[in-house]
Amino acid sequence: MKLSILTAALQELTPRERRDADPDVAIEEWLEFARQIGSPNIELSAALHPTQSDVPSAALLDPVANTLDLRQPFNDERAARVRGAMQATRVGLSDLAYFDNMLAADESVRSKKHELMLRVFDAAVLLGTDAVTGFVGRNFRLGMDANLAMFEEVFVPLLRQAKARGLTFRVEQCPMPGWTITDTWHNNIAYAPGPWIALHRICERHGVGDQFRIHYDPSHAILMGQDSRSVFQYLKDTGYNFLIGGFHVKGQVIDSRGIAAWGYGGQTMQRGDWHADTPSIDPVEQQNAWKKQTVFCEHELPGTARHDPLAYLQNRSVDWLDHQLAARELLSIEPEKTFLVVEHEYPKARVQDKARLAPILAGSLAFTRAIDEAAAAMYALQHEVLAGQGIPAQGVGREPYRS
Repeated sequence: MKLSILTAALQELTPRERRDADPDVAIEEWLEFARQIGSPNIELSAALHPTQSDVPSAALLDPVANTLDLRQPFNDERAARVRGAMQATRVGLSDLAYFDNMLAADESVRSKKHELMLRVFDAAVLLGTDAVTGFVGRNFRLGMDANLAMFEEVFVPLLRQAKARGLTFRVEQCPMPGWTITDTWHNNIAYAPGPWIALHRICERHGVGDQFRIHYDPSHAILMGQDSRSVFQYLKDTGYNFLIGGFHVKGQVIDSRGIAAWGYGGQTMQRGDWHADTPSIDPVEQQNAWKKQTVFCEHELPGTARHDPLAYLQNRSVDWLDHQLAARELLSIEPEKTFLVVEHEYPKARVQDKARLAPILAGSLAFTRAIDEAAAAMYALQHEVLAGQGIPAQGVGREPYRS
């Protein structure tokens, strides 16, 4: 598959005072950094500028990156400059990414986010990529069925805009449990295959089914007790194995002690984001809402977690080899045209020091490349070479739905 890396891996590669004055220098320097660490492509991250965001940076578990600064619309001149940097570094572009709540309850806040998303769409066209990745989100004030209706009302028009530009919108499935200081867990309604199918059926009714795809991230499956093979098998069984169009390569390591204490619902009380019956107004304390997730798990940068076969079988860590095999065996993808985007959210290694981070990211990219090459070789040997000679593969292998 085609390797890429999300530029949020190093938010401050270019210091804010330099890139605020000259926004596209941040992209140029990230392209050069990608070349140095061995990534042939980047997933270019956009976000509301810190001065415009409705969420204080102190309240974010992982600060977002506006490597692509769209305070001013992207234009032909800016695009030519970025394409020149891509040509000089020989680093390509997998897609553009803007992760935000497109179903925000406040109409003025939502309008600001939608406006930026349309600017991301326009930038994608000018830079020659055919996909944008992001979230659907959730209106926290509404139940889930009401959010489906809201999706039809306010998100489908975004997909129409994507269709008009020849783009696909790939939805990442993180449930975003810490996105709100309430105790709701599913704060992005596109969190699993059942919701994906419900949303896609709405899209089909409005002629934008081809614009709605999933950017699958196995870390979120582990977060919810799932495994990739079963997820992919379910999609195949229901006739929706075409929905996954790309991958984030990020792991999750479940802490059995945290599960023993709180279960998969995470910490529900005494987090520090509330005082008695009043929610905290301090952004630093609001970040404690993420204890719903972090109390029992921690993100893995691919390759940083120890090899743990028992954890793979218990769905407590990503079985990377089987993940890549299952994608080839069960999904309707063309591997040589499909992107694997490394996403870095391992807290202990989220250093904002280029010299220290470079070998970490280079090692993870090398791991991701090697695992995918091994899966490709294994798939070809079993499904093409042996099968072509009528020789069965050995053993049973990992099975979907097995408990």
